[in-house]
Amino acid sequence: MTVRIAFKALGRNKLRTALTMLGMIIGVAAVITMVALGTGAQTQIEDQIRGAGTNMIMIMPGAATAGGVKQGSGTSSRLVPADAKALKLLPELDYVSEGVQSQQQVISSLSNWRTAIVGVNVDYQQIKAWPTKYGAFFTEADVTAQAKVCLLGSNVAQTLFGDDDPTGQELRVKNYIFMVLGVMAPKGASTSGQNQDDQIFAPYTTVMKKLSGSEFLNYMVASARSATDVSNTAAAITEALRMEHGLETGVDNDFMVMTQDDLIKARTQTTQTMTSLLAGIAGVSLLVGGIGIMNIMLVSVTERTREIGLRLAIGASGSDVLMQFLIEAVVISVVGGGIGIGLGYGISEFFRVYQEWPALVPPDAALTAVAFSAGVGIFFGFYPARKAASLDPIEALRFE
Repeated sequence: MTVRIAFKALGRNKLRTALTMLGMIIGVAAVITMVALGTGAQTQIEDQIRGAGTNMIMIMPGAATAGGVKQGSGTSSRLVPADAKALKLLPELDYVSEGVQSQQQVISSLSNWRTAIVGVNVDYQQIKAWPTKYGAFFTEADVTAQAKVCLLGSNVAQTLFGDDDPTGQELRVKNYIFMVLGVMAPKGASTSGQNQDDQIFAPYTTVMKKLSGSEFLNYMVASARSATDVSNTAAAITEALRMEHGLETGVDNDFMVMTQDDLIKARTQTTQTMTSLLAGIAGVSLLVGGIGIMNIMLVSVTERTREIGLRLAIGASGSDVLMQFLIEAVVISVVGGGIGIGLGYGISEFFRVYQEWPALVPPDAALTAVAFSAGVGIFFGFYPARKAASLDPIEALRFE
């Protein structure tokens, strides 16, 4: 009976009811859209990092210290090929690759291009799970012999040789002639925004001795044997390198060991902050919508004072009136929230399909939105409902 009366009351003022719902609709839709975009961005970052390699661990030079002042990460150049050899003895690791990089102008018979020549060893392809499009990766014998061979990223191959398979062709780098062994499959951008297809891969020994002239590595990459034991593997790497570098207890590491989880955390921290900020701003719309519900319900109590007095006079209890107005407030909130959920999903899908923005609505978002909408209705509807229930029947019937 009370529910039917509440729905009839809402139906008598359809336009006002719809306008009251509008605040909830906009608020819920805005929150879901912001959360979807933030969650989609975080998922994309995680997928990019996970897709960068199998159980990958990155080892970087650490921070140099001068006069007690740390100069910043990467300023120490303590990583050397001997460090990689020490890591290859660890049973926790499947693969280890040295890494050294040199920016060079590369010249082919058709064109020229300035790009990064990345020196690695044969394990690099397995660590990065990166197949070739044409040809095959270089061998351990090429690394040992400092052979002048290379593989091209797909963008470099397109720039220097067009659409043809360049396997067997020659490139000139400085005064050296390199033979192209093949082309890597397209990989896309890394999480840092670097175009991974705009690179050339060669034996690290060749790059160090003939191109960069450096005795130090820019980085090392490794692959843990078990995906569930990456943190322990990282600890083993740290211990092995401290021993290799002769670091005593209490002395800071002169290198950094970063797992995929560390990279994900670093990359998503900013995204999470922005998502929370935007969701908070959107949540203000929900607050405004709740205040709108309270305002309209208070007006409704004033307009329907005689009706309330009549119900109380013919035997309705105060709890019946209280429940009626609470139901009206909750219905407005929940229906408005439901429409807002649909609108939020629609906007998120629009961004995903037509704007190509990553958007992913969390599975519990709809349930949370409905529960929050009902909570808003109860919270902001309770005072008007209590005011209606506390009216004196005689005074209410006299109200003009």
